[in-house]
Order: sequence, then C-alpha cells, then structure tokens
Amino acid sequence: MIMLIAGIVTIIFHYFRQPVVLGYILAGVIIGPHTPPFELIQDDRTIKIVAELGVVFLMFSLGLEFNLKKLSRVGVTAFIAAFGEIVLMTWIGYEIGRYFGWNTMDALFLGAMLAISSTTIIIKALDELNLKHERFAQLIFGILIVEDVLAIGMIALLSGIAMNGSVDAGDVFVTVGKLSLFMIVTLVLGLLLVPRLLAYVAKFKSNEVFLITVLGLCFGFCLLVLQMEYSIALGAFMIGAIMAEARQLHLIETLIAPIRDMFSALFFVGVGLLFNPTVLVTYAWPIALITVAVVLGKVFACGMGTFIAGNDGRTSMRVGMGLSQIGEFSFIIASLGLTLQVTSDFLYPIVVAVSAVTTLLTPYLIKWADPVSLRAAAAMPDRVCRLANRYTDWLQHQQPEGDRAALFKIIVRIVAQVIVNCAMTVAVFLAGIYIFGVIEKHLAGSIADEHTQKAIVFGGALALSLPFLIATYRKLNALSQLLAEIVIGDGGKFVHGLRRLISEVIPLLSIAGILLLIGLLSARILPPTNTLMLLLLAAAIVTALLWKTFVRWHTSLQIALFETLEHSNEEKH
Repeated sequence: MIMLIAGIVTIIFHYFRQPVVLGYILAGVIIGPHTPPFELIQDDRTIKIVAELGVVFLMFSLGLEFNLKKLSRVGVTAFIAAFGEIVLMTWIGYEIGRYFGWNTMDALFLGAMLAISSTTIIIKALDELNLKHERFAQLIFGILIVEDVLAIGMIALLSGIAMNGSVDAGDVFVTVGKLSLFMIVTLVLGLLLVPRLLAYVAKFKSNEVFLITVLGLCFGFCLLVLQMEYSIALGAFMIGAIMAEARQLHLIETLIAPIRDMFSALFFVGVGLLFNPTVLVTYAWPIALITVAVVLGKVFACGMGTFIAGNDGRTSMRVGMGLSQIGEFSFIIASLGLTLQVTSDFLYPIVVAVSAVTTLLTPYLIKWADPVSLRAAAAMPDRVCRLANRYTDWLQHQQPEGDRAALFKIIVRIVAQVIVNCAMTVAVFLAGIYIFGVIEKHLAGSIADEHTQKAIVFGGALALSLPFLIATYRKLNALSQLLAEIVIGDGGKFVHGLRRLISEVIPLLSIAGILLLIGLLSARILPPTNTLMLLLLAAAIVTALLWKTFVRWHTSLQIALFETLEHSNEEKH
C-alpha cells in the first residue's frame, strides 16, 4: 500500500515537474494517522525500522559523492561558506526558538536543523536544469561536502549535549577531537583495506557477490560505529566516502541505486507519516518566519562566504540562492531529537513543513539568481561595486602561482601527513587503553600483577606506534628544513648552522610534545617510572636498530594509500 500510493503521487509530481521528494512526503501524509478517514498503517514500528534503513542508504549515497580531489579544488570557498552558513543559521534558528518561548533544547535543535542544506534536492534541481557542470554548481557541491562532514560532527555533538543536558567547552573540544581522530583513522585504514577487498571480489565477475559484499561492509561498519556510541548516519557516510575511492565506484553506484531509491523513498514517506497537517494552521506564523529566515539567511551566509573567498558577485548570488533550503539532514537531526526524547513533538512537523516550502522554491531560486544579481548590481552604488571588484581582483592576485603554488602544495601535503601520523599514534595508545580494560575485566587472573599488565600493554602500544613516530619526525624535519630555508635564506656558515639547528630542534621538540600528550592520554596504562624508563630505553634501541625497516614499512603503506587515491580518481575521469 505504501509503495503504491508513493508511486502514484510520485508520478503526479514528476508530471508537473516538481521534486519527487515532496511526493514521497505527501504520500506519507496521505497514508499517515493524521489524515482521515482510513487507517492505512497497521504496524508503524516496521515503517520506522525501514525508514532507518533509508537513513543508512541515504547517508551511504552521500558518502559516495564525497571526493577529496573535488573538495581540494574548491576547498577554501567551500570551508568559508559552509562554516559561515552553519554558524549563522544555527544562531538564527536558536534565536527564533527563544523568540517563540521554546525551551533551550528545542531552540538548539532547530538551529542545527536549519544549518544544513539538502544535497539530494539540490543535485536533482541542478540536474533537471542542466547546470551541474557550471562553476557555481561545482562550488555548491564542494560546500555540500563540507556541510555533510560538519553535519556528522554536529549530530555527534548534539547527542552528547542531549545526554549531558548542557553545553560545556571542554566537552565540545573532547567530542570534536574524538570525532576528528575517529574519522582520520577510519579513512586511512579504510582506504588501505576496503578498495583492495572490493577489487578482489570484483574478480569473481558476479554482481550478486559484489553487492552482498558492499552491503555487508556498509552494515558491518555501521554496527562498529554504533558500538563506539556514534550515530549510524556517521557510519554509513564514512563507509560510503571510503568506497568512493574504489575503482569499482561506478559499479557500486549502479548496483546500489535501486535499493537506495526504494529505502530512501520509504525514509521520506516515514517523514510524512509523522507530519500532522493541522500544524500548518497551529504554527503558521513560526513556519512562515522560519522559511523566510532559511531563504534570506542562507542566501546571505553562503553568498557572502563565497564572495569573501574571492568569487564574483554573480557566482556568489547563484551559490547562495542554490543552497537556500533544508532537507534530509534536518529530518535526521529532528529524528535524533525525538529518539533521545529531548525535543517537543511540534518541532518535527514544523521542520517538515519548512523543508517542503523551501524545496518547492529551490528550482525557482536557482533560475532567479541571475536576474536578482543583475538588479542588485544595478541598485548598488558605483563606489561599492568598484570596491567589490577591487577586492575580488586583489584576492585573485594573492593566490600562489608557479613556484609559490608548488611550495604551498608541498607544505600542505607534509602538514597533512604529520596530522595523519599523529592521529594513528594516538589511536594506537587509545586502543591500548581499551585492551587494558578488557584485560582488567576478563583476564585479570592470568596476569595477576597490574604493573605487569600496564607494562605489556604500554610496551606493545609503544612498539606499534614507532613507525608512525619515526614518520612524524621525518616529516617535521623536512618541514623545518623547508621553512628555515624560506625564512632565513642563503648565507655563510653561521646561517647554515642556524638552519640546521632549527631543522633538528623543532622536530625533536615536537616529538617530545607528542610523547607528553600521549602520556597524558594514556595515564591509565602508564607503568611505574622505573619500568617506563626501561621501556623508553628499549624503544630507543629498537628505533636505532630498525630505523630503515620502519621507514620502508611506513613508506610502503603511504605509497599504497596514494595509489588508491590516484587510481580511483583516474578511473572516475
């Protein structure tokens, strides 16, 4: 019955060239318990389960759209616009909630719901208008990718706030740090393992086996993420982003598309099931105000962010008006609030109504972007136009070119490698803490002495982290030499000695700082001082003896990672 009504409504919406997502939501409203006279839904629990599967496939598909190369091309603009949009819209949503007298959690969740634009709706709208290859569309895709990543962090943060009941700066820092660490380590390990596994399975030439493997990896990773107390949406997005770098991406998208479309349709139908049409009357004023705030706020935030990043006014206006809606992430955040029982029942249907209105407006806003930008330019004083043009020209001239651009890329690459190696080192010791907890709980009888337990776990973690610590030192040494040469320049023996001193001291101090951080994080598994010093001495001896071996091992992993990224992108192009 659900799919029958959804199919009929979708055909009608497609005929009138309206977004099919609205058709799914309307089908849910028709079927739902708030629409008399027939009770068409007998088991709403099953529908909710199926809708959760829709979230998994929806986020998995968004992950497949994630592309590191694509993001790097529009990185600065995407980060500035996305971050500005999220900050401004979260604040606007919160203030609107407080204006209507809603409680703090309702206002906070409303701000989060308004912060993220709809990837699905925008992609469909741009595709129907044949604008996907325009520069502003590429900027929009970059902003959407950054938004998706930040939204995952927002979901994790909201979950923590909902459980603790308050916002604490320390908790925010810890939550963001843990999430960043998890995402970095997951991406690195996933990119090393998953594409190779998929390449092996693809050799069987069986679409059935390949599809089952993809689904198994997807749901298996989602289960792992749930065990780590993160959102299932995070797991689906991350495994999708990892599979996006596989050579078989086109095959994955082809096989998963029918399943994704079906369960995504059921997700939006589930959204409609919870929608009470009477809310449109009861909360007409909040819905109208929030809709206006979404359109105007996103046009300003995204447009201004794009302009600040150095794009012209026309492009900035097209980006801002193209992102002026809310969608799937808003529903996911709204569902999170209901699941955690921290938001009021009226908030969900309000957000659905705002999403429906802004979705309807999206194609028209994209079409109106050029006329609006021309009228805005005509109405603007000449002095302001000249200042804007001078700013854009000045910023474009500040972009590094030639040797400067190559040097900048080298520095960015080295810094990224340092961050990854530090993250892997920290992850090894955090894994050691987890293992120590397991030993304490289940194996305490076999290893009675607690100090011995700590020595074994800490020593093992230190041994496993040596390749990453060595790589961090080598990258910092290279970075220090490069920066010393740029800053100090050429000169006599004194200058040469100073450069050498800088290139040696900075890496050693950095490694000392990293070890201090590790010591603080792993305080639970630190052995007594005498044992600790012996372990550090043993690690130093092992490092001296096996330096080249560790370098070769780490280099092979690094090459494998780069090959995965390069080959996947060659395959896509």
